[in-house]
Amino acid sequence: GSHLVEYLIRMGCDVRAFVMYNSFNSWGWLDSLDREVKRDLDVFAGDIRDPIGTRSAMQGCHTVFHLAALISIPFSYHSPQAFIDTNIKGTLNVVQAARDLGVAKVVHTSTSEVYGDPESHPQKESYWGRVNPIGPRACYDEGKRCAESLCVEYHRQNAVGIRIARIFNTYGPRMHPGDGRVVSNFIVGALRGEALTVYGDGTQSRSFCYVDDMVKGLVALMD
Repeated sequence: GSHLVEYLIRMGCDVRAFVMYNSFNSWGWLDSLDREVKRDLDVFAGDIRDPIGTRSAMQGCHTVFHLAALISIPFSYHSPQAFIDTNIKGTLNVVQAARDLGVAKVVHTSTSEVYGDPESHPQKESYWGRVNPIGPRACYDEGKRCAESLCVEYHRQNAVGIRIARIFNTYGPRMHPGDGRVVSNFIVGALRGEALTVYGDGTQSRSFCYVDDMVKGLVALMD
């Protein structure tokens, strides 16, 4: 989100950031922004699970990038309901506000995890997946799957302009060192001088996208 904010402001856009605060997310990314970017940024603090706050944050906005989610793998095991509520209630609040306020377009950031443990590689959008709704990460996977359904139904029934981006693995500056993903685990281990853990038998493949490229992709999708 912070990288997207920087990119849009440098494009000359008027940007409002709706920032959630909880025990895992923090305000630290604001300090990392350039002074000129912070000067031009309108920050609205709140909780996307609150329909009134979400509506207030979106008031007057022409387009919305909906990136709000809890993503840390270790954190999901301790607070699964927070993941479900953020993905489902949060997305419902966004699309309802978009309908009521006349927002032209919403980009919803989904995830490769909607495919579950896939039987085909790479995944095509026509592939529906192989999912486990009661698995240890189901709070995130199922929340994101439901969020996609909400977005599509508000497009079908209310003509809300929806775009859905299924993000796989994005990496780059400002990653949380404890988020549990492979790139951050490698970097943190290397900085500590620890042996790097290769998960499984080492034959797995992953799609990695640098954060600057991800931001350009999301902006292109919005346009």
